Amino acid sequence: MGTIYNMKAQEKANSEVVVLSYNIHHANPPSQPKVINLDTIAAIIKNSNADIVGLQEVGVYTERSGKKLHMAKVLAEKAGFEYWYFSKSIDFQGGAYGTAILSKFPISDTITRKLPNPKNAEPRTLSMVNIHINDKLTIKMANTHLDYTDASNNFAQVLDLRKILAEENRPVILTGDFNTVPKSQSMKYLFEVFSASCTQTCDFTSSAQQPESTIDYILYKGDTIEVLEHQVLKEAFASDHFPVKARFLLSN
Repeated sequence: MGTIYNMKAQEKANSEVVVLSYNIHHANPPSQPKVINLDTIAAIIKNSNADIVGLQEVGVYTERSGKKLHMAKVLAEKAGFEYWYFSKSIDFQGGAYGTAILSKFPISDTITRKLPNPKNAEPRTLSMVNIHINDKLTIKMANTHLDYTDASNNFAQVLDLRKILAEENRPVILTGDFNTVPKSQSMKYLFEVFSASCTQTCDFTSSAQQPESTIDYILYKGDTIEVLEHQVLKEAFASDHFPVKARFLLSN
């Protein structure tokens, strides 16, 4: 008797998910001061075919970006994402400034955690959501933008977010502008718990106009998550950072 192979059951047991991390420079092309160009950012996100996106430098109802503009909401709509979560890091110009998570899958349990700031620099946060990939698989998605002004401040924030996410039993994907290079104390400490989607050399992500450092990453942890592909998208016009893209295989 031959083996009966259930393709539908196999497909349901494994899911491929594309993740994007992008510091969008509040949708201001560096070559065009004071211009807000959401359409280009949205097109880059949409063309990446991402299912989940972590954005940094997102403005909501600010004078700089537009007093009536909720950047996270509009980008989600323009790029074709049904679910989104904005995480405020600071009050800014009459509105808010921070990070956002976009998802084509349902989200729940949204939370923003303030990160340590011993040097009294610009406050930073860690945002987290549960993303329901299918009826049997839920992952933790986290997104952050860490301090660039002081290495000890950056490391204090890494200590805290690692502690928070290390306790998570679900598969975890962490996106962000970490503002520190792969061989830094901060990243070495994170790599004790997380793997990077760039499995060998991590290509430069900043600045987009003159690439010279890697500071944007997609990290992950969990026995049921495997990275299939990593790519830095060489989009040099829309922001001062390149987007980082990774394709994962998730098992139930």
